[in-house]
Amino acid sequence: MPHLTRQTISELPLFPLNTVLFPGGLLPLQIFEVRYLHMVGACRRDNGVFGVVALVQGSEVRQPGDAGAEGETFQGFGTLARIIDFAAPMPGLMRIRCLGEGRFRLRSAARQVQGLWRADVDCLEPEAVLPIPDDLQPVAQKLGRLIRLLQERGVEPDAMPIRPPFELEDCAWVANRWSELLPLPHTLRRDLYATESPVLRLELIGDLLDRTELPF
Repeated sequence: MPHLTRQTISELPLFPLNTVLFPGGLLPLQIFEVRYLHMVGACRRDNGVFGVVALVQGSEVRQPGDAGAEGETFQGFGTLARIIDFAAPMPGLMRIRCLGEGRFRLRSAARQVQGLWRADVDCLEPEAVLPIPDDLQPVAQKLGRLIRLLQERGVEPDAMPIRPPFELEDCAWVANRWSELLPLPHTLRRDLYATESPVLRLELIGDLLDRTELPF
């Protein structure tokens, strides 16, 4: 079980993925590997969290002839994930949905014998709430139109790809939601996550939206 202090977590289980979980974001996962079945079971039992980190090299799933820890590398920071929905449709299979909480930076990480990574991490401060500049208002307005469109089509709240509250006046929140929704390469989504300035991240999203044809 991870040990939590005010600013650090020791022995945090990690889930390296070919995607990125942003704070406030939703992440559905299908779990079938033994190492992660045990991890999810422990998180549910202890009401705990695990860390999602973006893979730089390696595979999400262990392969025959796995080269070991040297074949799997990931970003040095990530997001705490809390399980909010759980289903086990058959033995050896779990379907979960996670909510992104706070960000963290790795201090050290080691892979255990059964293949699960654990890390000591420093929790980071939440991103500052910054108003959206006038020239980037269209980025927030497009996201607002998408939310309204989904609501008008009768999409149930639990099925929405975006979880309320809808903070359409906050740079980081709008940039993060678009970073999740747009069909982006893993490397680009990873770079957006690593962009420290929420305003700059929103500017980058605005450039991407200008080159993306939206169906609304």
